[in-house]
Amino acid sequence: MQTIVIVGGGAGGLELATQLGRKLGRKNKAKIILVDKNRTHIWKPLLHEVASGTFDASLNAVVYHAHGARHGYHFQLGCLTNVDPIEKTVTLEPVSDEHNLNTRQLKYDQLVLAVGSVSNDFGTPGVKQHCYFLDSHQQAERFHKTLLSTFTRISQSGSKQELHIDIVGAGATGVELAAELFHVTEMLGSYGFEHMAAEQLKIRLIEAGPRILPALPDRIANAAKRELEKIGVEVLEQTRVQRADSDGFVTSEDKKLEADIMIWAAGVKAPEFLANIQGVETNRMGQVLVNKDLTSTFDDNIYVLGDACGFQNPDNTWVPPRAQSAHQMATIVQQNILRKLKGQAALDYQYMDYGSLVNLSRFSTVGSLMGNLTKGSMFIEGRIAKLVYISLYRMHQMAIHGRLRAGVLWFAERLVKVTRPKMKLH
Repeated sequence: MQTIVIVGGGAGGLELATQLGRKLGRKNKAKIILVDKNRTHIWKPLLHEVASGTFDASLNAVVYHAHGARHGYHFQLGCLTNVDPIEKTVTLEPVSDEHNLNTRQLKYDQLVLAVGSVSNDFGTPGVKQHCYFLDSHQQAERFHKTLLSTFTRISQSGSKQELHIDIVGAGATGVELAAELFHVTEMLGSYGFEHMAAEQLKIRLIEAGPRILPALPDRIANAAKRELEKIGVEVLEQTRVQRADSDGFVTSEDKKLEADIMIWAAGVKAPEFLANIQGVETNRMGQVLVNKDLTSTFDDNIYVLGDACGFQNPDNTWVPPRAQSAHQMATIVQQNILRKLKGQAALDYQYMDYGSLVNLSRFSTVGSLMGNLTKGSMFIEGRIAKLVYISLYRMHQMAIHGRLRAGVLWFAERLVKVTRPKMKLH
């Protein structure tokens, strides 16, 4: 019986483990092992809501052990540090806070690398020491605790002190977080924070490029900028940060931007350990280069999907690190693993861009839809865009839980909202 090891329980990795577990693991046709350095899964596009407190990770996380038992795969907690393509083994190191685990190796017949991405600080001095990142739900929770403590301190001082938050990087994460922070600050008065109001919140969104949301069409970027400025976000474009200090950023023009809290969301890259795998080929983002069927260029028993996958489209552009990319890749990798077991030819992956959406909390949602239904690209905003945005998370839930259980979870979430605060206050 073959052993299929999937490293990384993000959107693509968890969906793949679930589908292979149902089709192979339950029927004892293969052993499916999912490896992750966390015990639980949170959909990464929601991390800005975890950071602001409008999404409670403790209530909505997927527990890998329980989910695996239900869907036919095994879970191993650990941090991948090495892959040996010759011996067909992966080396797992203990997670930093798990002292009862030893370094160990897992044998595999087929390996899937779905290790995601990490923030890219581009070597900017001071960023690692003084900035918050949103790569994981632990980092998002850490930011939330600081935010809540700061709200409490200002409110209980009774001074009407301003709170300055700077966000470097005006991609989707930075833009959505800026709007979400204004939303939660507006709610504070309802929960006893009498001296902390939205008027005291001063957010700067700092982008090195000529405009925010550089990966999205101009119309979406312009609409998002108008909404952000309307609610009070100061948008600084063409502003490059040369270093971070304990009390703010310094721009390339030696201008000091003072801030109480600093967040770095200026880009992503693949984890650095991937470049150390024997024979691996990577691009400038550190992504592992793959063939048309998503097998790595150095070993056809190793697949790569999601943010760590370097797939070049026919027009020489790279597939962007988005949740929709990971979902599409997981589907093709699943099909190709099943076809390989049957001795059938592999399918080629073809990236389909179904559009992009940016959720500005309760203020607005803007984006574009692409594909057969729209015959090109269609700009949408407001309630329709919000419904489409929410549906993306519901589709992910259906992929990992099934339609019935996803429906039950949606109903349970509605009930919880009746009895719990609209933001996490602990």
